[in-house]
Amino acid sequence: MADPMKIRANAANGMTEVKVLMAHPMEGGMRKDASGNVVPAHYITDVTVKHGDKVVLQCMWGQSVSQNPYLAFKFKGGAKGEKVTVSWQDNKGDSRTDEATIA
Repeated sequence: MADPMKIRANAANGMTEVKVLMAHPMEGGMRKDASGNVVPAHYITDVTVKHGDKVVLQCMWGQSVSQNPYLAFKFKGGAKGEKVTVSWQDNKGDSRTDEATIA
């Protein structure tokens, strides 16, 4: 299973800013290892962020996103003490879901 995501969410002036650092190799399937063998593709394909039951961000990613991707965005609403949930799924069927409390 993948390492936990580092998530920070802060509310101010009616907006919530979310910052997420995801631990993932994000291999594009085009790089070769030291022996000259192609390293198989392994990358995040879908990211979903929810505030309560409402989806506030949904992304479809591909092979060009860098290793250990960083995501930052803002959404309207959110209050201190509420939860933000971040989920991802990759091309090998692995997934991860973590949550953070809005500060």
